[in-house]
Amino acid sequence: MDLSFARLERDVAITAMPTELAVLLVGVAARQAASPTARAQARLALAAPVEQLLAPVHGAFHRAAALALARRREE
Repeated sequence: MDLSFARLERDVAITAMPTELAVLLVGVAARQAASPTARAQARLALAAPVEQLLAPVHGAFHRAAALALARRREE
C-alpha cells in the first residue's frame, strides 16, 4: 500500500477544480449553513456550557424524573 503524498511526487500533474464547480460547491455550502436545521443546531450548541449540563441548577439530570421519584418516596 502506497501512503505517500501526491505533492511529494514530482511527476504528478496538478489539476485545478473548474470555476463553475467551485462556485456551485460554495453555493451549496452556504445554503446548507443557512438552513433552518443548521441554525437550530447552532443554537443548541450555544445553549449551555458543559459545566451546566453536568451540574444543573436544580440538581438533577432529568428534573421531571427526579420530582416524580421524590413524590413517590413521600407516599
